[in-house]
Amino acid sequence: MSSGRFGTFVIIGLLVVIGALSVFTVNERELALKLRVGQVVASEYEPGLQWKIPIIETVAKFPRRILTISDRPERVFTAENESLDVDFFVKYRIVDPVRFYTSTGGSLLIAERRLGEIVKNAVVTEFGKRTVAESISLERAELMRDLLATAAPTAGDLGVELIDFRVKQVEFLEDVRRSVYAQMEAERARIAAERRAEGRERAEAKRAEADKQRTVILANAYRDSEIIRGEGDATAAEIYADAYNKDPDFYAFYRSLDAYRRSMGRSGDVIVVDPKNEFFRFLNQSSGQQDN
Repeated sequence: MSSGRFGTFVIIGLLVVIGALSVFTVNERELALKLRVGQVVASEYEPGLQWKIPIIETVAKFPRRILTISDRPERVFTAENESLDVDFFVKYRIVDPVRFYTSTGGSLLIAERRLGEIVKNAVVTEFGKRTVAESISLERAELMRDLLATAAPTAGDLGVELIDFRVKQVEFLEDVRRSVYAQMEAERARIAAERRAEGRERAEAKRAEADKQRTVILANAYRDSEIIRGEGDATAAEIYADAYNKDPDFYAFYRSLDAYRRSMGRSGDVIVVDPKNEFFRFLNQSSGQQDN
């Protein structure tokens, strides 16, 4: 091979190497910075093929996706000076790659270490404002919003955005656990006593109302029955009076038969009366005619 052709191959090889060192790719899951002697000279790259000056310029890439920090549980103290172990995790993403690079040197390890301290300080601060009951109550959503609001501004200095802040578990120390359970038991007993008292009060009110309605119903029924009875007695008296006026003898005979039936209508009845008594005057008249 002649020296001319060898030189051509060398030049082509150098061009290929320089070309390979002059391009880099950015995919949709990455953020990229172009650095020149450690200084940022370009950012906000779109996904695709990009160019740089070989050797002089380098590229730093960071994940665009949402990242997670889940550290060991943190010991905190509540407003009552009770200690708790709080297990939590944080979701974040890099939104400002230039600030992220300048504040952390582009190291995710350093960034997560510093972000972890920011989050722990927020946990200590927010739990320190609350009692144990408030920390484990239904106000947990409000607590996590406050934690996120407390840590977000400082995290922004690192060029990251906190997406979500979740408390996975709150553990008590043994003595605190017994105290909390005793408080919870006393609170539940108080609520149960209040509910029972309210139930008894409502029962008494309903019972009193029912007794009142019963008394009113009975009084109205008695009043109506007395009115009906009075009307019936008046009608009966009127009928009796009409019957007596039409035939006094028959009316007297009918009343005597009714008296006989009532006094001697059952087996074994015994009555001791003078046979000539007025009570037997119709029985003593075999002809059925009354003596004058």
